Amino acid sequence: MKVVVTGAAGGLGQAITSSCGGKGGEVLSPGKDELDVSSPSSVKLFFESIDDVELLVCNAGITIDKTIAKMTEEDWSRVIDVNLKGAFLCAREVSRAMAKRRSGHILFISSFSALHPPVGQANYSASKAALLGMMKSMAQELGRRNVRVNAVIPGFMETKMTAPLSDQIKQDVLNRHVLGRYNTPEAVAEFIVHLHQHMPHTSGQTFNLDSRI
Repeated sequence: MKVVVTGAAGGLGQAITSSCGGKGGEVLSPGKDELDVSSPSSVKLFFESIDDVELLVCNAGITIDKTIAKMTEEDWSRVIDVNLKGAFLCAREVSRAMAKRRSGHILFISSFSALHPPVGQANYSASKAALLGMMKSMAQELGRRNVRVNAVIPGFMETKMTAPLSDQIKQDVLNRHVLGRYNTPEAVAEFIVHLHQHMPHTSGQTFNLDSRI
């Protein structure tokens, strides 16, 4: 299988790349210099150079956490451009070829913040919640062409993105997990491979993978 993973420099992206590659897939994990998901021209140029993408994992994402009173328009736009617009641009490019050959799978990486937004993440939460709406609409549109579209909420993981958080915040988050432990990038990556390879009749769904309720 040919897989494209955006945002592959982070902990989750690396785990997805490794798991897909370990199952015999040809995995493309472009860096920002090769694929800037917020740039329409960069996205178009990148996907013009490859074909037959079987699985696209839209994992690229950033946070700029601030209270709404301190959040600038640039803070808002930058997060939306990467997290939401970037996923749209990449999905649009691969969906054309997938629909034509009647095969393919697009997967959006959302967030628990999409459903239970914390203070200071208005831009991030909005972008991740919008992914879920876009996923459901695309699943209906592309399902008739045998193209699947799903979303995964990985849950809280100890990665570069969460490293700057204080110990108190991390403990508060951990206390909300009924199993008393975080999820791991490796476990999420294995689920994504399973979803793609062994759940061919599933589309339009959101999978929450940690133990918060």
